[in-house]
Amino acid sequence: MKHQTLDQLHAVAKIESSAAYSAMTRNQRIERWAELLERNPERCLGAFAGTEHLHPEARAMMRGEGTAISVAFEDPVLRASGLKDDTYGEAKRFFELNDWQLHDIVCDCHVGSTMKARWAATRVRSAVSGRFFAWLRQRIMR
Repeated sequence: MKHQTLDQLHAVAKIESSAAYSAMTRNQRIERWAELLERNPERCLGAFAGTEHLHPEARAMMRGEGTAISVAFEDPVLRASGLKDDTYGEAKRFFELNDWQLHDIVCDCHVGSTMKARWAATRVRSAVSGRFFAWLRQRIMR
């Protein structure tokens, strides 16, 4: 492999910097994920089964086609920002979520085996804003 400077590479190829993407904050990454889900609000997404009951290593490796996490991984901006794959563990790391926050977004115990993308987008935002707990308290206090 021949090493070349950026100027030398510009002479033979169009170079696009992904530096703008790598500077995304946690909130920007999460908001982008929610926006991606909202682009097709009626899209039927798969849910993960029983995330809270799995051993942490097994949970981290969970993945599935057509899930809320795979929607994020389909996005070139999020991949350029550092999203490495569409596993539960990678989503947890990249979006800086704890297990309960990610569980609230992707687990089947809330919706069954499928969910609408619109619902997932709402869960993405509420899991990180604390609105879920306000909603839950309101439901319990009725």
